[in-house]
Amino acid sequence: MDLVSIPDPVDKWAKAVEVAKYAEELNLDSLWVYDHFHNFPNPANETVFDAWTVLAAISQTTSRIKLGQMVTCTPYREPSLTAKITSNLDVMSNGRLIWGVGAGWYEHEFVGYGYRFPSPAERIKMMEEAIEIVTAMWSQQNVNYEGRFYSMKGGQCDPKPVQRPRPQVLIGGQGEQLTLRAVARLGDASNFGGTPEQFAHKCTVLRDHCRDLGRDYDEIQKTICGEVVLREDEKEIVDGGSRSVQGLEFEEWRSLNFVGTPEQVAEKMQAYIDQGCTAFYPWCSDYPETESVRLLAEKVMPEVRLANS
Repeated sequence: MDLVSIPDPVDKWAKAVEVAKYAEELNLDSLWVYDHFHNFPNPANETVFDAWTVLAAISQTTSRIKLGQMVTCTPYREPSLTAKITSNLDVMSNGRLIWGVGAGWYEHEFVGYGYRFPSPAERIKMMEEAIEIVTAMWSQQNVNYEGRFYSMKGGQCDPKPVQRPRPQVLIGGQGEQLTLRAVARLGDASNFGGTPEQFAHKCTVLRDHCRDLGRDYDEIQKTICGEVVLREDEKEIVDGGSRSVQGLEFEEWRSLNFVGTPEQVAEKMQAYIDQGCTAFYPWCSDYPETESVRLLAEKVMPEVRLANS
């Protein structure tokens, strides 16, 4: 629902391109889209641009900023097709892809587009098989695969990605028994949320999985996304009320996200860094306004980086 205030879909797209270019001008590290066909949290017949066509287009209007998805829904595409799409995008962007991948959750969207909606355990297993296939096709000339959900024989994916040894694989999800174990086995980065204390607990679970699998825990980035709204004046934050995409009341929304003055948000980010967070991928809840993204780049990022240099 980010662009609902702009009536014309052509104008909506122009605004998306404008903000993407601005994010690069601000020297942000990465730019993210979500992989959905319906609006969130409820279907609303409002414009939703497809993640991969968006990133392909944005790759040609930017030159430096990394391009990611928070996160690709595995069952929406055969893994072999995902390998082709991701590899092409990495080449088209000259090595700027971050592949965010998840198991999917939005049942209305699955049903609406005619996809089967398996159990959570099945969807996570499908995600794991997809990661195995995609990463194999990124590096091997001919790929044969026989899994529980996917099989292929002699699959080829050319061109290969530019990045070496491969684009980063970021696995999104909070499930402790299955998803975080998949991160320990297959991921280069994780993405989960919660309070700093909850984030620390997830990191502990991930560390335990890494130990059990013989994986170096420190190899894996621990990242968080969350809503961000920044204003110079505290009163403006309070008077603006909740901008929660999930409809939370102001105090709960603020407590769970990065909402406040630049100094307040930098302090909150530091609390996550102290618990092991290595990267932030915040969702600007005032988009398509650009005040939050500007203050993030100009006031918050320098302070956080200086404190951790």
